[in-house]
Order: sequence, then structure tokens, then C-alpha cells
Amino acid sequence: MKQYFKNTYDALATIFIGMKITFKHMFVPSVTIQYPEYKPPMPERARNRLFVNMDDCIGCEQCSRACPVNCISIETLKSTPNDTPGETSQGKKKALWVTKFDIDIAKCCFCSLCVYPCPTECIQMTKVYEFSEFERKDLIYSFATLTENEVENKQEKFNVFMAEKEAAKKAAAAAKAKKAAEEAAKKKDDNSETKSEK
Repeated sequence: MKQYFKNTYDALATIFIGMKITFKHMFVPSVTIQYPEYKPPMPERARNRLFVNMDDCIGCEQCSRACPVNCISIETLKSTPNDTPGETSQGKKKALWVTKFDIDIAKCCFCSLCVYPCPTECIQMTKVYEFSEFERKDLIYSFATLTENEVENKQEKFNVFMAEKEAAKKAAAAAKAKKAAEEAAKKKDDNSETKSEK
């Protein structure tokens, strides 16, 4: 009989303890954020979607090398003296045309390691964290500003420049060889004349 009352007491005590916590929370204001109607402010150092300012990109590929998951794909093309990409906002001259700058945000681990090595600070983490898509291919962001026709045009100009440079190099080598041959022939003639005089 004693055990029966003890079990009843324990049961009631446990119920009251549980209900005490329940009643306590009933009078505490709700902390649930009504997302997406209300969006909380992002922390200053939040790491979200990447953005690249192509006006400042010099195509050094340091961000691509630093990426641990290889989500950054960059292709560049050397510029010619008559067709340069200009300068960055910091006044640094560009030597390369960036023909491709893709970031696969589906692979990105938001580590921010690509941001730190950039010498022109053109790649940055933004505060945009809503970028879900139905198709995975839509998560590949392309930042290059050159069109396919412009890339082909720049490639053609570079090929012409390299061909002219190679032709000039061969012409200079041929002129040098011709001059050396003429000097050798002249020296031989001088030696022959000296021997005949003797």
C-alpha cells in the first residue's frame, strides 16, 4: 500500500514539474522569425554568395588555385600592344583578357579562401544567401564580360601578333647570319690577299 501512494506521488510530481516548464514557456514572448517576410540582418563577416568585379580582375588565377574544391574556372588570353584590357580601379595595368570566369556555387564551401589572395580585391563575399535553383546548371555563375565574337577577335589578333613577332625574329636571325657570313667572306678575302702579297 505504501508503495502505491509513493508511485502516485512520483507520478503527480513528475507531471507538475513538466507542466511547470510548459506554463513558464507559455508566457515567454515568441522568438520565431517570420521568414521570408522578415529577414534578420546579416553579420558583418557573413560568408555567402561570391561576386567578381571583372573591371578589376587581372586573370592571375590566384583565387582558383586557393579554392579547395575547384569550383572556380578561369581562362585567359594574352593581350597585344595595340589591344590592351586597360587598368584596374587601383591603376594596375592588365596584361590578360579574361575570357572565362565561372564559379560553380553548388560546389562552393563558402570558406572565403579565394578572397584573401586576390591582389586587386575583385572577388568578394556578398550578403546574398537566397540563391536556390531548380536546375543545378543555374548555380554556375559566369562573370566574364566578353562575348564569343569578342573572344574570337582577340584570339585572332593575338595569333597575328605572334606570327608577326615570329617572322620578325626569323628575319632578324637571317640578317644576323647573312652579316656574319659576309664578315667571314671578307675576312677570308683579306687573308687571301695578304698571302698573295707575300
